[in-house]
Amino acid sequence: MIKKDVIIIGGGAAGFFAAINIAENNPQLQVAILERAKEGLAKVKVSGGGRCNVTHAEFMPSELIKNYPRGEKELLGPFHKFMTGDTIAWFEERGVELKIEDDGRMFPVSNSSQTIIDCFLSEAQKHGVDVLYNQPVKSIEKEGDAFVIQTSDNRFTSYKILVATGSNPKIWKILEGLGHSVSEPVPSLFTFNIKDERIQDIPGVVALNVEVKVLGTNLWSEGPLLITHWGMSAPSILKLSAFGALELAKRDYKFLIEINFIRQSSEAALDVLKDLKQTMPKKTVFKSTQFDLPKRLWHKLVLASEMSETTRWADLNKMQLEALAKQLTSAVFNVDGKSTFKEEFVTAGGVNLKEVNFKTFESKYVENLYFAGEVLNIDAVTGGFNFQNAWTGAFIAARDIAKSV
Repeated sequence: MIKKDVIIIGGGAAGFFAAINIAENNPQLQVAILERAKEGLAKVKVSGGGRCNVTHAEFMPSELIKNYPRGEKELLGPFHKFMTGDTIAWFEERGVELKIEDDGRMFPVSNSSQTIIDCFLSEAQKHGVDVLYNQPVKSIEKEGDAFVIQTSDNRFTSYKILVATGSNPKIWKILEGLGHSVSEPVPSLFTFNIKDERIQDIPGVVALNVEVKVLGTNLWSEGPLLITHWGMSAPSILKLSAFGALELAKRDYKFLIEINFIRQSSEAALDVLKDLKQTMPKKTVFKSTQFDLPKRLWHKLVLASEMSETTRWADLNKMQLEALAKQLTSAVFNVDGKSTFKEEFVTAGGVNLKEVNFKTFESKYVENLYFAGEVLNIDAVTGGFNFQNAWTGAFIAARDIAKSV
């Protein structure tokens, strides 16, 4: 039996952040991380295309919480205690400078996730955190005041544990055995698979500001849209996938979306098209890209509106004008399946939020059991928000653990 004061289960972002802060706040404590793999921080390594999207430059808690389809209400209080600015300061105090990109995402100035990994490993070593790899947890039991944790080849005992295992079904099963309930996990961040002539052969085209609705629901979003080899991606689609995670799973990822490519009404678009018919009658519609749309997308929408490449503005009839206005403002696409968004493995689901005290991130059911990160039923849209949830929960839990052991 290996005895520790505090055991962190999971050697990812939340686990390391919690362990370091516990050990720093109370150097007397023996703190250990149990990681099932042969090395930790795997998600940190691949995040942001290997650059690590540490957080997002949103400094108002009331605005930040809007990026969490699950956890919005619960995170408001915690974000008042440890926020984006605190994350930036924490890393800068340890020699890691962050930068803000145009879309608000924040990365280390080095543009390498290894900078974050090296910082965590160095801080863990500096503060005497015992990091144990190849230690998949098989069971957690409460014996008196202590927890007994069985891994594949060791038994550990500790008075306090923090679970930071992310989306791990085996750990969720163990937590159910301790009395917690778990919301069924479904994918959260994903792109839409669409086969349609209007987007065929134009991967890489970006419409900068669209509105997307899922027909038959109240789901909608806005922002950039990227056409890919398989369908559609970028923030407008990813936000829909996150906020619609449960509803779209129910539909087995088969549904219709309606896209307004120009963020105008059909009537307003029709008026503009009628004016163009008068002002440039001899020009072809195909070569007269309008509404700041990408040229290749304009070509596709024109051809989908009962026109050819040689159709002139002067020759447009009422039906063709209305068809083009409809393609621009309410184009319907059939979604048939999903694809993973890069390496962003984000899951909706986890420990029921009603069972957690968000002042400390401690279980309401099991004394001295804490949580941080995606093991809880909290997830966010892409852009550094999932990491901010990890840092905030880990920091607040660490502070409570360090003062009360």
